[in-house]
Amino acid sequence: MLLQPGEKLGPYEIVTLIGNGGMGEVYRAVDTRLGRNVAIKVCAQRFSERFEREARAIAALNHLNVCTLHDVGPDFLVMELVEGPTLAERIAKGPIPFEESLPIAKQIADALEAAHEKGIVHAISSPAMSSSGPTVR
Repeated sequence: MLLQPGEKLGPYEIVTLIGNGGMGEVYRAVDTRLGRNVAIKVCAQRFSERFEREARAIAALNHLNVCTLHDVGPDFLVMELVEGPTLAERIAKGPIPFEESLPIAKQIADALEAAHEKGIVHAISSPAMSSSGPTVR
C-alpha cells in the first residue's frame, strides 16, 4: 500500500517514502497534533503477529541507541524519526576508518545488549536499519 504525500493515517500526515523492506514501507510523516516529524512503518498486511511482536519489542526498550515507539495503528508503527545517513549509506562511501568504526560498533553492541537483557533477539540487523550519525540508532 504505497502512500502519497499529504495522505493521512490518523493524525499523521505522510511527507515522503524513506525506505522499504520485507514487512512494508517506512515514511517520513508529521504528527499534526504535536508538530513533530516521525517515521511510520506501514505493514504490507494488517497487523500480523510478527508486526505485533516488533511493536512490543520496541516498546519494551528504552535505550539511547534504539528508536522510541510513539504510537501503534492497525497496520502501522509510529516511531522516532532518526535523521542522518544510514550505516549502509556510510559503508557505500568506502572503508570506514577504525577510529570511526569503533564508536559505531560499540553503540550497536550496546543496543543489542539492551535488547538481549530484555529477552529480545533481533533476527535481522542490517546497515540499512542503523543511522551513522553521532548517535547510532
